[in-house]
Amino acid sequence: MKRLKIAATALAIGAVVAPAQAEDIKIGVISILEGAFASLGQDGIRGAELAVKEAGGVVDGQSIDVITMSSDASPDSAVNAARKLIEQDNVDILVGPLSGSEGIALRDLSKSYPDITFINGSSAAQDTTLRDSSENFFRFGGDGAQWMVGVGQYAYEEMGYKSVAVVAEDYSFPYTQVLGFMSEYCSAGGRVPEKFWTPIGNKDYSSVVYSIPDDVDAIFVALGGADAVNFLTQYDQAGGDKPIIGGSITIDSSILESKGPFKNLLIGAPAGTPTVSDYEGDEWIAFTALYNEAYPDGFSAPSIFAHHYYMGAKAAMLALDEVDGSLDDGQQAFRAALTDLEFVTPTGGTMRLDENRNGIIDNFVTEVYEREDGSLGTRVVKVVRDVNQVLGQDPEIFLASGPVSRDNPSCP
Repeated sequence: MKRLKIAATALAIGAVVAPAQAEDIKIGVISILEGAFASLGQDGIRGAELAVKEAGGVVDGQSIDVITMSSDASPDSAVNAARKLIEQDNVDILVGPLSGSEGIALRDLSKSYPDITFINGSSAAQDTTLRDSSENFFRFGGDGAQWMVGVGQYAYEEMGYKSVAVVAEDYSFPYTQVLGFMSEYCSAGGRVPEKFWTPIGNKDYSSVVYSIPDDVDAIFVALGGADAVNFLTQYDQAGGDKPIIGGSITIDSSILESKGPFKNLLIGAPAGTPTVSDYEGDEWIAFTALYNEAYPDGFSAPSIFAHHYYMGAKAAMLALDEVDGSLDDGQQAFRAALTDLEFVTPTGGTMRLDENRNGIIDNFVTEVYEREDGSLGTRVVKVVRDVNQVLGQDPEIFLASGPVSRDNPSCP
């Protein structure tokens, strides 16, 4: 556990320390700081801290006390971290978690703590908010299916990929990503003859590498962190040459800045994401500069994890400001402010929530390219505005298709 007392003037991080206040507002942040996703989790912490620092670390004369706890991508670890922060550290607000199944677990836990507000980090499983949502759980940033909108159609119509194999981790977030990709790809006429589901932290991908059908046109990869690096490295070493279509956390700063010849496989790869490393919007340029100034040891641009933890913490700071830092009414006024909140995101869109307290987002179809210095970045090839959680479909029909799983969806 790390406790960080933040009291810095906006845009001049660390320059001014505010006097101690009698009543602090405590924000607990849960992220993965061990295992295959550790580097991703550390960037999530950076994003949350950055939002608080940017706001000056004080709301209506009350200092913001940020306390961080690590989970390990398992639901139980996220629940244990949350209980520790609530029951022992007496936090008022929770920001997190990072991973999909953790998010569902904290959504369920939030119902047992009605006086605590839970704000999602980067966890992006569909059912966290779509089914059995919680009145005190908020997600600014959308789910993993929203993050893939535009990619399936682009892969089929623009790239000409008529048949694709899937390689993904075996839990709720990759299921959600696969849904977002396949819902468009299959509708366009594409086929998915094989899906390979692997555990988090898998080291040996040889059985997957040598089982990929020869007749597919590309591989859709929804792996993150060390899992993505391990698979791509082993596929490259085996002489694999199928084009890659990337999930949102497969084509991300955390992967593109890894070392190894496998990165040649990614040049030209399309992906779906709400975070684009080389986006040229004014807001993103300013956000990246702020991130680089605060964290010179971080990535060259904020990862999807930094971006989304930042938005969650920023929403908390904006809503706290709206209620003058008051949480005395069981946080009802604070939650009302969160519900009605609209703010400009680091990618220039307007963040707002739907009736389930899930973000309506702008999504980007990107491609990986090689910069002049030999490093890899992502650039936008298509923007899809105002993506909701039912992906623009009729809500009743969308919900009738059932929860995502290994087998749902499937191409007809």
